[in-house]
Amino acid sequence: MTKIEVAQDKLLDLARSLYEQFQNGIVPHLSLPSRTKGNIEYSIKDDVWVYGDQETLRSVKTIRGAKSLLKTVYLAELLIKEHLQNNRGSTLREIYYISEGWDIAKFHEQAESDRLIEDLEIVTGLHRENFHIRPEEDGAAVFGPLRLREQTRRGEREIHCQEDVGEAGYQIPFNVDNIQFLKHDAKMVMAIESGGMYARLIENGFDEEYKCILVHIKGQPARSTRRIIKRLNAELNIPVVVFTDGDPWSYRIFASLAYGAIKSAHLSEHLVTPSAKFIGVQPSDIVEYNLSTDKLTDQDMHALRSELTDPRFNTDYWKKQIQLQIDLKKKAEQQAFAGKGLDYVTKTYLPERLSELGII
Repeated sequence: MTKIEVAQDKLLDLARSLYEQFQNGIVPHLSLPSRTKGNIEYSIKDDVWVYGDQETLRSVKTIRGAKSLLKTVYLAELLIKEHLQNNRGSTLREIYYISEGWDIAKFHEQAESDRLIEDLEIVTGLHRENFHIRPEEDGAAVFGPLRLREQTRRGEREIHCQEDVGEAGYQIPFNVDNIQFLKHDAKMVMAIESGGMYARLIENGFDEEYKCILVHIKGQPARSTRRIIKRLNAELNIPVVVFTDGDPWSYRIFASLAYGAIKSAHLSEHLVTPSAKFIGVQPSDIVEYNLSTDKLTDQDMHALRSELTDPRFNTDYWKKQIQLQIDLKKKAEQQAFAGKGLDYVTKTYLPERLSELGII
């Protein structure tokens, strides 16, 4: 069967299951893993964080549960009839607006439709890309010694991610599995949080000097960004490092790449790079490099304390660094290194950190 036929059959199986429950006098329901911090556990087999055994029940016994299942069925019908049968797609935002014509089944906010799409991924074992659902945001970018072939609606195209692109880099498509890696000369992949630092490393020639594929992850990384980093590591055996700001939100960016995100733990094996190493600004760097800082906000402090109870950060390294930051009450951005000169980050900081980690 084609990928489209597989996706269609999975959605029809869901509809059949609900219908058969109704026919057999069973209250129609769906069982789904609880998507909470308390229900993620480490999988030794896959070296990633996945959902545990705790489940939530969506049942028509309650008005809320009945409406949720009604919306789920409407969504499945949309994906079968509009997306898969016609080989078309919609963005996450468009799906929210499409529901305006669904009467009592319409979504009240986009977070609700996004959540039900994740439910369908869990129930079917597929990914939203299989249902031709695109994210709203633009893809992040790649710049470095990598040649690839991309399958597009207009045919195949080959691109070298240094020679054939501008300094913005090659924009990552929403479905990274349409990319074939052809050739590379890379010694590492560096995922970079901010656009300013991504541009600085390109301008300073860091990609050439260290044979480094630079990936601008644009803050919290999209699935396509996590997927291409995973593939570069798993298929080409290129080590991955993650360079972020030194604050609790940036640590969560690293966690989503290396440990898995709580809301998408069902996709950890597909998206997560467990061997990725953190070279972001550490609280200890604030002291060691005497960096310019900002004061932690109440929100920052709350987030740090929350991370101390997050099983993904339950290591001696993270406990020590997070507690140090709480004690310092300070945070620092990547760009803070500019106070020591525009070349300092590429000539001093990154080489020292990469050497400590055994990457260079």
